[in-house]
Amino acid sequence: MTSFAFDRARHDRQGILRKNDAWRHENPRVLVLGGEHVATVDGPALRWVSLEQAPDGQWIHLGEQGGRQHAAVVVDRVPAELAPASVRVLAPLLPADELSLAVHAVAMARWLSSTPFCPQCGSRTEVREAGHLRVCPDDVGCGKHHFPRTDPAVIMLITDDQDRALLGRQAAWPQGRFSTLAGFVEPGESLEDAVRREVDEEAGVRVGEVRYGASQPWPFPSSLMLGFFGRAESTEITTDDDEIAEARWVTRDELASEAQAGTLLLPPSGVSISSWLIESWLGSPITASWF
Repeated sequence: MTSFAFDRARHDRQGILRKNDAWRHENPRVLVLGGEHVATVDGPALRWVSLEQAPDGQWIHLGEQGGRQHAAVVVDRVPAELAPASVRVLAPLLPADELSLAVHAVAMARWLSSTPFCPQCGSRTEVREAGHLRVCPDDVGCGKHHFPRTDPAVIMLITDDQDRALLGRQAAWPQGRFSTLAGFVEPGESLEDAVRREVDEEAGVRVGEVRYGASQPWPFPSSLMLGFFGRAESTEITTDDDEIAEARWVTRDELASEAQAGTLLLPPSGVSISSWLIESWLGSPITASWF
């Protein structure tokens, strides 16, 4: 059983309704957002407004949940009076139903804002299908259709024959902050080979067996995190000193004691798939984290 933010969809996206505006006539609840910030109310809760109350912006149809249609409107900046907050920060606080809608909205908003022009001919594209398609017009461009892209990234917990786990610290992180290794999948590469290549490049460790664990959409801006468990065939560590400044093997006892002492800071429990990978191996929740 997975237990992290965005672990599975809680709403019906109803893609068939994107080709017309019929959903607008069903009194949809509307979420106002800009970038990864969404309107909130009363602390950790999304603020939903009616169609009439929504500001001008780019519309996105999200789908049905609880017998009600839901949509989002994208603005440059969420007004201060709507108490904007980052979905990334809200993730451990919001109920799963609201997170499902929020992550869909943020992912689409990021794609819409970053792709105004056709990458093939440079013409300005038109938004269609309730925010889920960009079309390069035939009269001024090439007529190509552009769909939202998702960049696959592997994230992995590697263990050795002593059942120790391999953790790494990015160069930009403070001392003591560690997580699982991760990296983007390259063209023409299988997911399993991406795991092996990234671990070798970042820590100099050879990986043999690779086993899929779970996945997590991560729209900051457009990743799909694919979680794996891997078995090390070597244990000597050589970091790349570029992305990874430090890597180390830890036992369960070392991880638990150092986390408790505050000398080892781990990903917050319940937010990212990295914490789930570590907790699956550890056998218990992470009790001390970055937050």
